[in-house]
Amino acid sequence: MYNFLKITCLLLPLLVCGRLSAQSQNPERLDVFTPISKYIVSGDAECLSAWFDENLDLSVIAQEGNASRNQAKRIIKAFFSSYTPRDFTITHTAEKANMKYALGNLSAGGENFTVTIFITTKGDGYKIQQFKIEKM
Repeated sequence: MYNFLKITCLLLPLLVCGRLSAQSQNPERLDVFTPISKYIVSGDAECLSAWFDENLDLSVIAQEGNASRNQAKRIIKAFFSSYTPRDFTITHTAEKANMKYALGNLSAGGENFTVTIFITTKGDGYKIQQFKIEKM
C-alpha cells in the first residue's frame, strides 16, 4: 500500500502537468488558424488581409514577391475570384518561440492547392509574414 501511494504521488503531478501543457498549446494554435482557415474557405480576402503584416512575402501560383497589405489583399481577392474556394483543411502545424507555421490543402475552382502560412507574434497578436498558394 505504501508503494502504491508513493508511486501515485510521484506520477500524479507529471500526468497533470503534461495534460495542462497539452491543453494550453492546442487552444492557442486553434485560435490562430481557425479564423484564418474560415476566411480562406469562404474566400473573404478582406477579413483574411486583416491578419497580414504591413508587408509580407506573397506567392500565388506564379506571382511572388514582397507585397504591402493592400497589394496582397487585391492579389488574394483576384485569386478567390478566379478560383472559388470549396474546402480548406490544415494538414500540419508547427511552432517555435514566437513563430507559427501551417500547411493546408485548398480545393478551389476545381483544382487543388497547397497553402503555406507563416505567422509571427506582433505586439499582442499575430500577423501573417508569408502566405503561399501553390498548385499541387
